[in-house]
Amino acid sequence: MQKFDVLTGVAAPLNIVNIDTDMIIPKQFLKTIKRTGLGKSLFYEMRYTPEGAEIPHFVLNQPAWRKAEILVAGDNFGCGSSREHAPWALLDFGIRCVIATSFADIFYNNAFKNGILPIVVSPDDLAKLMDDAERGSNATLTIDLPNQEIRGPDGGVVKFDIDPFRKHCLLNGLDDIGLTMEKAKSIAAYEKTAAKARPWV
Repeated sequence: MQKFDVLTGVAAPLNIVNIDTDMIIPKQFLKTIKRTGLGKSLFYEMRYTPEGAEIPHFVLNQPAWRKAEILVAGDNFGCGSSREHAPWALLDFGIRCVIATSFADIFYNNAFKNGILPIVVSPDDLAKLMDDAERGSNATLTIDLPNQEIRGPDGGVVKFDIDPFRKHCLLNGLDDIGLTMEKAKSIAAYEKTAAKARPWV
């Protein structure tokens, strides 16, 4: 998993509440078990017409936000079904951080496990960040995970909370497999001892 430390990038404003996982990645794209290639289908039904043409007014189709790495969204982001394809699609598009006033629990957990930082802020702070995001590529945000700060283009700072264990995992690029592999020496030693004690196994 890619480490997350300090990210400075364009933030796309998506001022919609209750963005569910079917909106993030529609069901017809769930046949794959690969984590790559889903970015082109992110927000598919909002980004494209039924014929496959881009919808010009959708934020990620506009020049200022085509390469956004941060998403500033409305309340209850990631609700709906538990599909892990949702964070996969965001990450494959290039989104490393989503900021909202609240997240659905399953999406929130899946985001961390895939190297995406979901940040919960107050409604007032979200309004300021949404205003910054609406200025496009002329106003980047900096997400500073070590110091737990969001720094705006005009010098404003928003502090955020994060569970220390999840912070540790993101800073070190550790998913569930990575956490297990940190104990590889202990696991190998146990297996060696167990093999001697029970050679018939």
